[in-house]
Amino acid sequence: MLMEIWVTASESGGCVEVARAADGGVRVRNSRDREGPVLVFTSAEWRDFVNGVRRRRVFDLPEWHVSGVEA
Repeated sequence: MLMEIWVTASESGGCVEVARAADGGVRVRNSRDREGPVLVFTSAEWRDFVNGVRRRRVFDLPEWHVSGVEA
């Protein structure tokens, strides 16, 4: 199993870390709470998220999943 390498997002003020998952998806977490919940995106969801942020239209995203948090 590959280990995820977490990188601090440059535009987050040091608060957000992202990692590419072995399945091609992306994981996002709060760098100040590394043991806390992680947002889990498929590669398609991440692409839509990034494109939505660029267009300022993140409200059109599909439902995402948070690991460690029950719905």
